[in-house]
Amino acid sequence: MQVVYFVNSGTEANELAMLMARLYSGNLGMIALRNAYHVGRSNTIGLTALNTLKYPIPPGEIPHVVNPDPYSGIFGSNTALYAKDVQDHIDFGSSGKVAGFIAAIQAGGVCIADEVQTGFGRTGGHYWCFQTQGVIPDIVTMAKGIGNGLPLGAVVTTPEIASVMALKIQLNTFGGNLVCSVGGLVVLRVIDKQKRQAHYAVVGSPLIGRLRALQERHDKLGVLVGKGGLHGNVFRIKPPMRLSKDDADFLVDALDYAMSKL
Repeated sequence: MQVVYFVNSGTEANELAMLMARLYSGNLGMIALRNAYHVGRSNTIGLTALNTLKYPIPPGEIPHVVNPDPYSGIFGSNTALYAKDVQDHIDFGSSGKVAGFIAAIQAGGVCIADEVQTGFGRTGGHYWCFQTQGVIPDIVTMAKGIGNGLPLGAVVTTPEIASVMALKIQLNTFGGNLVCSVGGLVVLRVIDKQKRQAHYAVVGSPLIGRLRALQERHDKLGVLVGKGGLHGNVFRIKPPMRLSKDDADFLVDALDYAMSKL
């Protein structure tokens, strides 16, 4: 992937990714996962599968397939059945071709990785969360971490897919503006210079260990420990990259106390 489009937010990034996928594939339909969150603007609200974020407007050609949840999913940890559900939606719920799958490449569609909340080393072991899945996406969307509070987002893709945007003028008044771009560059330099990804791995590994112990202690509550973005009805944490071990211990202690009162 060598082409970058700068935008103002993760919402705009996902909207542009959808546009690219539809133009490149020549298909309209997208496939998303149940419980998925890809923001709630009019063009992306169909991708999101949480009714608290969906207004009553037509969602577009976007079915939601069963989320591959090994903890409480209807197919347990049987990956073949989750894949079959995707194929069934393509075979029986579409023309047989789709524009893209946001969450591998099949039925003429492209694979979009939404890294708005998970990118830039936040998972510790990898710079991008999709690297943990063994998948190379066709389009990657990103925001939040790239600007550290500044309105900055980006869409990264291949020259072949990006070429479809040359059919018309792609205009974004403030996308890639000088102030936000300089801020984003500083953020990237800080992440590298201060070795924030390595720090996250050092602090994150024992944090995951303590959370798993918490999971065993409060197993009746159905605690699920993992990494990634928004995933259904969960208590989700997004610790800052400056999180210390003391901060992590305090977090788990507070969670333990709160759960013991439920």
